Amino acid sequence: MTDTDWHVRRVAQDEAAVAAPLFAAYLEFYGRDYDLAAALAWLETRLSRDEAVVLVAVPPDGEPVGFTQLYPGFSSVGLRPAWVLNDLYVAEHARGQGVAERLLSAAGQVAREAGCATLTLETGRDNEAAQRLYRRLGWVEERDYLTFTLGLRS
Repeated sequence: MTDTDWHVRRVAQDEAAVAAPLFAAYLEFYGRDYDLAAALAWLETRLSRDEAVVLVAVPPDGEPVGFTQLYPGFSSVGLRPAWVLNDLYVAEHARGQGVAERLLSAAGQVAREAGCATLTLETGRDNEAAQRLYRRLGWVEERDYLTFTLGLRS
C-alpha cells in the first residue's frame, strides 16, 4: 500500500459517527468502559459547538483506522491561537503502518492553516514509542515549563 492510497480528512459537524467507534476504543484504552453512545454524544457536542477539530485516517477500504482530536485555544503571549492535540488513537490492527504519522502531519497542517502559534500534546512518561515518533517528526519536549493540573471533580 502506498501513501497515496491513504487520506486523512476532517470530520464534518454532522459526521461524528465516523469517528465515534475509534474514540470509544481510545477511551477504553485509557481504562473507561467502551461506550459508543457516550463517545458519539461527546463528539457531536464538540463538533456542533466548534470546540474541536477531529481528523480521521482512512485507508483505501474506506473505514477509518485512526483519529485525532484537537482543541482550539489561545496563546496570550503569542497573540495567536495555540491548539492542544488531546487525543490520538490508531486501531490495533492498523498500527505500524504510519497512521499516527499521517494524523500528526495533518494535525500540524490544519493548525498552521488556522494561524496557530503552537500545537501541543502530552503523553505518558512510559509511552516511549510515541515519544520516539514525536521527536522524529520534529516535536520538541518542553523542558522550560512545568505542567500542573487541578482536579475539579464534583
